[in-house]
Amino acid sequence: MSRISAPARPEPAHARKVPPKRGTDTPFKRRLPLLPALLFVVAVTQLPFLLTVFYSFQSWNLVRPGSRHFVGLRNYIDVFADSTFLGALLNTVVLTVVCVFVSLLLGLGLAILLDRKFLGRGVVRTLLITPFLILPAAGALLWKTTMFDPTYGLLHFVFGTDVDWLSEFPLAAVMAQVVWQWTPFMMLLILAGLQSQPKDVLEAAAVDGAGRWRTFTSITLPHLSRFLQLATLLGAIYIVNSFDAIFLMTQGGPGTASTNLPFYIYQRAFQGFDVGQSSAMGVIVVILTMIVATFALRLMFRTFSVQGGAK
Repeated sequence: MSRISAPARPEPAHARKVPPKRGTDTPFKRRLPLLPALLFVVAVTQLPFLLTVFYSFQSWNLVRPGSRHFVGLRNYIDVFADSTFLGALLNTVVLTVVCVFVSLLLGLGLAILLDRKFLGRGVVRTLLITPFLILPAAGALLWKTTMFDPTYGLLHFVFGTDVDWLSEFPLAAVMAQVVWQWTPFMMLLILAGLQSQPKDVLEAAAVDGAGRWRTFTSITLPHLSRFLQLATLLGAIYIVNSFDAIFLMTQGGPGTASTNLPFYIYQRAFQGFDVGQSSAMGVIVVILTMIVATFALRLMFRTFSVQGGAK
């Protein structure tokens, strides 16, 4: 005897699944809201850079109207033959390496101290972050007039010497101000890494009898490697473009003792009115910065992928 199946009940209209319309959500439409921001970035950054590249192949000095003409790679050859440019390049490398290294060490020490619980920790954190919140120009003037003044400066009051720090040690004085400005930035990044460290691993190390130094070198420091690399990369990108401190504290002097590449490009463009060579210098600086940043980013991404795969 065959069974007669009951007729299927119609599915309610609100429960029916409507198939998505094809072609309505394309990648172009998803990226369309970003188009105004992209156009703004291109107009503000890329078009001026292309114009700088164009001027770098021209011989053009503003004090000689009508003298602009095409010279090819002559400006680049003259730039690398310029001893002042090479000295400024060396000063830039020394300033960047020393400031990043010292700021990183001081930031690491301060972050380790602030990672501990003590009375008034919030107030101490706020005070240590304050130098990074001050405008670079204001910080440079503060150190020039308050710290390094040979008559009324704090260094004169503490050490009792009449040393003119900005004349006798110009590059070191600029480094001190830059380190003071950027140490809080390094401290914040490293402190974020310390606070993201899993506590159960530290407790297991303490149970196993590992001391503080062994725990720091074997557990904490490898965990902080990505944060240290990020702090080094960002610090180097910003510090290599330091201009405020040199312009307001030493004016690149005495002579060219504290001149770096941004300040030397400023001198050639706005004091020497040499548009061609200053443009060539700017292009060279951008290329060198891109090379360093590319290698640093590849190293950092490789670290991220290795640590992500280990998980």
